[in-house]
Amino acid sequence: MIKMNIVLLGPPGIGKGTVAGKLSKKVGLPHIATGDMLRKNTAKKTKIGLKAKSYMDKGLLVPDDNVIEMMKGRLQKKDCKKGFVLDGFPRTINQAEKISKEIKIDKVVNIWATDEILIERINKRRVCSKCGFSYHLDFIKPKKEGVCDKCSGSLYQREDDKPKAVKKRLKVYRELTKPLIKYYQEKGILVDVDGSGTPNEEFEAVLKSVS
Repeated sequence: MIKMNIVLLGPPGIGKGTVAGKLSKKVGLPHIATGDMLRKNTAKKTKIGLKAKSYMDKGLLVPDDNVIEMMKGRLQKKDCKKGFVLDGFPRTINQAEKISKEIKIDKVVNIWATDEILIERINKRRVCSKCGFSYHLDFIKPKKEGVCDKCSGSLYQREDDKPKAVKKRLKVYRELTKPLIKYYQEKGILVDVDGSGTPNEEFEAVLKSVS
């Protein structure tokens, strides 16, 4: 087990969630996914969740203040005392600066791939309408086409996973999130990892970068 506060950066479709989950188990640190937290708040119709939904439905990033409020509460919990793996946060310079006043970030891993690869990957995602488990038509296939292995719910493609929405999401990412790469480079804690290979290749490269 390592003691480290890790941030995973990368565009939609790069596989941050998959890598973060594996890394969490391997190094014994909690995986904190902003997207999952926002979706849970949306499902529970909390104040933050309702605000977030109006932006997420349009493929836009949720305003900084809402995300920072949610994340500060999560990172102060006991299981984060020895470190964590952050997936999907921070996304803007403002978020990075504000969270750095509360918590020291030790390592930032920037996973990258071309837009063409990312659009193709995301277009093949499918989600269970009942339990929310995510599948991929290349990497995580259901045993029966269109049916969830876990609960037999029907699989569907989210609106923000369709090519038109993905292009918009990538554009938003480039404009708002990419400057973080320079920000963390200047702090000397950023490492680049090629995410264009298989999920296992990507994970091994990320693991090596934090070991």
